Amino acid sequence: MKKISHDFNEESIEAKVRWFRALPLSEKKVTQSDGRIRKWAKILEVGKYLRVILLEDGETVHNAFFDRSYKEE
Repeated sequence: MKKISHDFNEESIEAKVRWFRALPLSEKKVTQSDGRIRKWAKILEVGKYLRVILLEDGETVHNAFFDRSYKEE
């Protein structure tokens, strides 16, 4: 399991933790100017894209949420 930063919403961890397995199969990866990494992975069981923000170490999860604005390329 990935590490989780203190800024991550504790209440949503249980709902999303099993989907983190999809991150190695992410469809898109962007490194922000602050060094944080954004990844998107399609979660087939719900038909939505999970957007995960990782800290600079590439392991610590800063935030995760379903990205309603993500468009497949």
